[in-house]
Amino acid sequence: MSNKVKFSKTHPADIAEKLIDLPAEERTLAFLKLSKEKKIEVFSFLDVSDQRAILENLGDKGLRELIENMAPDDRTQLFSDFPDNLIRKMLRFINPDDRKEALALLGYEADSIGRLMTPHYIKARPDWTVGKVLERIKLFGEKAETLNFVYVVDEENKLVDDLRIGQLLMADENTVLSTLMDRSFIAITSTQKLEEGLKIFEKYEREALPIISEHGILVGIVTFDDIMDKIAERDTEDIHKFGGSEGLDLSYTDTSLFTMVRKRAGWLVILFIGEMFTASAMAHFEDEIAVATVLALFIPLIISSGGNSGSQAASLIIRSLALKELKLKDWWFVMRKEFFSGFLLGTILGTIGFVRIAVWEKTGLYDYGEHWIYIGLTIGLSLVAIVLWGSLAGALIPFVLRRLGMDPATASAPFVATLVDVTGLFIYFSIALLILSNFYNF
Repeated sequence: MSNKVKFSKTHPADIAEKLIDLPAEERTLAFLKLSKEKKIEVFSFLDVSDQRAILENLGDKGLRELIENMAPDDRTQLFSDFPDNLIRKMLRFINPDDRKEALALLGYEADSIGRLMTPHYIKARPDWTVGKVLERIKLFGEKAETLNFVYVVDEENKLVDDLRIGQLLMADENTVLSTLMDRSFIAITSTQKLEEGLKIFEKYEREALPIISEHGILVGIVTFDDIMDKIAERDTEDIHKFGGSEGLDLSYTDTSLFTMVRKRAGWLVILFIGEMFTASAMAHFEDEIAVATVLALFIPLIISSGGNSGSQAASLIIRSLALKELKLKDWWFVMRKEFFSGFLLGTILGTIGFVRIAVWEKTGLYDYGEHWIYIGLTIGLSLVAIVLWGSLAGALIPFVLRRLGMDPATASAPFVATLVDVTGLFIYFSIALLILSNFYNF
């Protein structure tokens, strides 16, 4: 039984899964046996690495058939993911109009909504009848990304309204569109960022939205699934960065060992050098540690608490900046809020730390000496100060990076933790010197 028959009623996503499980040679052969329509649908469900493997094994005829029939937004995404030599090869197989279209789409910034739009939609003029629009849908509807809306434009191709297809189906064929219009519509500007576009989609619960230029010219549409795919891709990259690693270009399973090491080594070296300053800080207070060895017992506890509070604050601020909930001008508002938050959080941990020492001393689990109350006070106040400092540092660093034009996600959790580790040691031993100097020969 041929693949055309076997897969005729199978969902493209399921076919893609079956193809991925096949060896490389069999995968390309099975893909070639699919019908032209199925090829286009299945290809969009494959990972970038699998897409590339298939394209590299397709002959000129197969490549031309695939590229020419691909939706413009999918084609643009393809060009964005592949190396220049493969892009140049693919551009040879599309007609001049499509080539111009693809290059125009690629001209938009990578994080703009314009990179995701498709010019395949149904548009009409206000003086057209419903019957004329329905005829146009029959002629060109097959290529349209969605048929839920008809976009009405004036003589200059400016968007003036969008009409639901249901309105047209319920109206008389001789009805003129202008009588159905209220000239009220929702649109996204082509230069707007992806996050802004997503907010508009979510606010108005639309499956597709028109894209207009700064002057109101209709230039394309974007569907909700396309924008969600792109948002998910960017969120994944930010998560990698926040974890202290460069973003992976391919999935984890498809990334080579050498690439994985290269992506992670840079940050690890930087963090290692940073942690070396921790050792230097401890060496600076070597005499104090030798006299009051009990202080060394609480170093991991206190330092980790500061790093954890800093990582928490950084993650909250980075996400808020990404969602446009916070802007650069809000930095002082954030600092005030984090000051009180950090102080309260530090007070909670400091109280627990003091109680812990008191319980261990009174129950005989550990002998902190005759000055145990002052040791407990040192630990408690150090936790307050270091957690407060960690919260402020973790919240401020993303703002500084954004101000410098860098990605705030670069303020990774390990980076914030390392910074607080080094500075936290100075805070801890400074407080210890202040409180315990009368009881120990510092």
